[in-house]
Amino acid sequence: MRRDKPLYIAFLWHFHQPIYKDPQTGIYRLPWVRLHGVKDYLDMVTKVEKFPSLRLTFNIVPSLIEQLRDYVEKDAKDIYMLLTLKNPSDLSEAEKLFILENFFLANWDNMIKPYPRYYQLLQKRGFRFTKKDLAKIARYFTENDIRDLQVLFNLCWIDPILRESDPFLKSLVQKGKDFNEDEKVSLIEKHKEILKQILPTYKRIMESGQVEFSVSPFYHPILPLLWDTNIAKVSMPDIVLPKRRFSYPEDAQRQINMAIQYFEDIFGIKPLGMWPSEGSVSMEIVDAIRSSGIRWVATDEEVLARSLSKPLRDSQGTLVSPSELYKPYNYNGVSIIFRDHILSDLIGFSYSGWNTESAVRDFIHRLSHIKNSLADDQICLVPIILDGENAWEYYVNDGNDFLDGIYKVLTEDERFKTVKISEFLEEFGYGESLTYLHPGSWINANFKIWIGHEEDNLAWDYLTRTRDDLASFSLSHPEKDLTEAWEAIYAAEGSDWNWWYGDEHVTETQEDFDELFRSYLIKVYESMGLDAPHYLYVPIKIEARSIQPQIEPRGFIYPKIDGVMTSYFEWYLGAFVDVKRSGGSMHKSESLISGIYYGFNKDNLYIRIDPTKNFKEIEGEIIFRINILQPMVAKIVFNPTLSKNAFLHIKDNGKWVCINDNIKAAVDHIFEVEIAFKDIYAKENEEIQFYIELFHNGKNGYSEANDSTKKLNLLDRCPWRGFISVTVPTPYFESLMWY
Repeated sequence: MRRDKPLYIAFLWHFHQPIYKDPQTGIYRLPWVRLHGVKDYLDMVTKVEKFPSLRLTFNIVPSLIEQLRDYVEKDAKDIYMLLTLKNPSDLSEAEKLFILENFFLANWDNMIKPYPRYYQLLQKRGFRFTKKDLAKIARYFTENDIRDLQVLFNLCWIDPILRESDPFLKSLVQKGKDFNEDEKVSLIEKHKEILKQILPTYKRIMESGQVEFSVSPFYHPILPLLWDTNIAKVSMPDIVLPKRRFSYPEDAQRQINMAIQYFEDIFGIKPLGMWPSEGSVSMEIVDAIRSSGIRWVATDEEVLARSLSKPLRDSQGTLVSPSELYKPYNYNGVSIIFRDHILSDLIGFSYSGWNTESAVRDFIHRLSHIKNSLADDQICLVPIILDGENAWEYYVNDGNDFLDGIYKVLTEDERFKTVKISEFLEEFGYGESLTYLHPGSWINANFKIWIGHEEDNLAWDYLTRTRDDLASFSLSHPEKDLTEAWEAIYAAEGSDWNWWYGDEHVTETQEDFDELFRSYLIKVYESMGLDAPHYLYVPIKIEARSIQPQIEPRGFIYPKIDGVMTSYFEWYLGAFVDVKRSGGSMHKSESLISGIYYGFNKDNLYIRIDPTKNFKEIEGEIIFRINILQPMVAKIVFNPTLSKNAFLHIKDNGKWVCINDNIKAAVDHIFEVEIAFKDIYAKENEEIQFYIELFHNGKNGYSEANDSTKKLNLLDRCPWRGFISVTVPTPYFESLMWY
């Protein structure tokens, strides 16, 4: 039967960076506004001009615009820029070490390897190192090495299309090495030229009608938590909340109003839509957004499922009723669209590892399947909403080929039609009434990422106390201008600080986020003319800590090491860690590892890894590594394609040496390994600390069974920070457990 109604597709690309400016120095601690500015923020929007019928929505956070303007209008500097411009001969030892540690912060496969000289420098620095190692390594880097590294780091972050079309940038790529100081300075000037084009280009393309811009709250806070941190208990009744309750609805309203006013000041019109930070909504927040004149908001499909009190997908991830997801709803006068979680996450986290043609084909096939599941006369909207910047470095050619591929099909295939969100709502209505809206975010329809962990809660307690101190001071000093102090509070309310607290996410620059958050709170006291509390100078991050299992060991176990669940009871008395961690610095909907079991008897330690999908279904080789930190530094490596046993290595004069090639290990549906306490010199009542890493070798084999993981791609780690701790039992452990 001929299908006359197209399937409407609404892309919303979200542009966001937190405030990186150090409030004490005015220097940007991290360079991501500048680097994503030259790589993503211009070409993502100009790309639409290649496809005249394409319609897209871009969401932009005002704090990002503010920082872009700071670079363009006030000649802002970041630490990375300043160290780039410094002649290698003038660098201090600390600055040289900083460059060696941080100027490889780019995707190694897609951004470093294409430059032979850059990859050579990475190999020279080493893929893994300690702070102590780095000081030794630095001695072997010449001034020419450092200068080339300064140039290549800043060059690789420029979008490939711009590098190819600009004669100067193209000449640097062709030259490849042995750069001079003038070329380095010109490269940074080129960065500034690109940044200057961004906002004028946005205005031009918005005026053309192809693109709609929406907005987020000014400093990207989790609005429901600003309204009242107790709301986290709705979706997580057992959550441990901060000691101090943060409940300042006026701050949530202020963040909304500041964003709308700033957007209007920049673009000359008020925004019609809003992506609340992290898709975080609640009924109170939507009411506040409505009062500010916003017509629509967007969030995640799981929020809809909780709001309707029924699942939208079955256990296999298949939509039970597509027509319920693919339409707008209306809560109290505000339209709400709910993103397709799977399609959005495929683009954000999965397709980057696929062949481009296969990824495009799979994406279109999924849209075709959605269309075929709907009635012929049904008008449906598929919202695809995700980060518009961080995914692309994981794609070949910065994702340009993938985006061109899907845009081409969607603008040529009559079955589909891309739309701006406001455009669709205006034509087809603002949605059926929703009587209840579940409070939650795009991640698991709750706020667990930002509250509940010891570090998260401590950050909230610090924020609450600082804000209370500011409010009290304001009442007692009505004559004092506290604008700067309030701005610092609003900046500290941003979501990104707590994104990096807790165990869910990891980044090389966590210390910077921790220090920036505390610096904004310190700034509040400085603006009041007061000394900041001493605790604000102490890091919130807990750098080395043991992961506590959900189930503790209760007795000796004697599992058969065969890679399958031989018997439920063979691991019954062991410990269990529920793994709900990211596969990288950005949150993913699921980890490769679903659970870790471990246990022991008087002679051996046993570890079991349960995957989220069968290990046999993963293409290429999976290599397992158990890293032991205590009582000795050792690692156990298992490559099942090359050996039936795992290999135990210890460090000898700085080099890894295999001392046992007969460690029992097996993988099938699950991974299992047996480690004798005597092999790792672990004695009764001693603590063993370990963490697990999984590596992937794709389709290419490697030469050595005993240790080649340094050549592989890290798939997952458990835990991402810290370690699992096990105490070696005495022979009387079981009898003691019965008391």
